[in-house]
Amino acid sequence: MSIDVAYEQSAAQFLTQLPRGAFLTVKAGDELNTMTIGWGSIGHIWQKPFMMVMVRYSRYTYELMEKAVDFSVSIPSAGELKKDLAVAGTKSGRDIDKFQECKLTAKNARLIDSPIINECDLVYECKIIYKQDMQPDNLAGEYKSKFYANDDYHVMYFGEIVACYKPE
Repeated sequence: MSIDVAYEQSAAQFLTQLPRGAFLTVKAGDELNTMTIGWGSIGHIWQKPFMMVMVRYSRYTYELMEKAVDFSVSIPSAGELKKDLAVAGTKSGRDIDKFQECKLTAKNARLIDSPIINECDLVYECKIIYKQDMQPDNLAGEYKSKFYANDDYHVMYFGEIVACYKPE
């Protein structure tokens, strides 16, 4: 049985694991993909708990996010699923089924269409409420040259956290 967790109480776990990697999973129609994210935020905006994730235009996940209404973020236990995070962060879902390749279980989420990764310790279910293309002219020069030398910018997706729990 899964255990509900208040998003505020899980924020430290999310923020600690994020630089090491978390899984962003999205389903649009019959298409499903997961990718590793290392950048994002969690907080409170528009009187709702939210999670913001960043996806580059070049990613297969971007194509799905543009068609989807929700996404999940699955947080592995510290030090776990390192190889799977590496595969999900370096291989494209256009070319392989990452769930099959990594032997990850895409389990139905409670409230959204996009599944969760059952092998993870903590999951967030999020409904997309806002998205914003990065505006390169608004980004400080040192960040442009360090992170966007090839002009492959991100879209920021803000999701209302509708469920947060530890899967069974």
